[in-house]
Amino acid sequence: MEILKFKTTINCSGCLAKVTPFLNDENAIEKWDVNIDTPEKTLTVETNEADGDKIIEAVKKAGFQIEKMSGR
Repeated sequence: MEILKFKTTINCSGCLAKVTPFLNDENAIEKWDVNIDTPEKTLTVETNEADGDKIIEAVKKAGFQIEKMSGR
């Protein structure tokens, strides 16, 4: 299990509602959370995918920008 962190443009409860079905439908994701209270709007994901490409694709499909944060 990997924990990946991403900087996103998901910044409010409406944004969370929009992205939720996309992230919940992604089989590679075990658990996810977005901290909308930080400047980075950090998406933290527990996943079986080491690279996070499917997560990035799911968030982009929902209409948000996303980039993997350095480190993990």
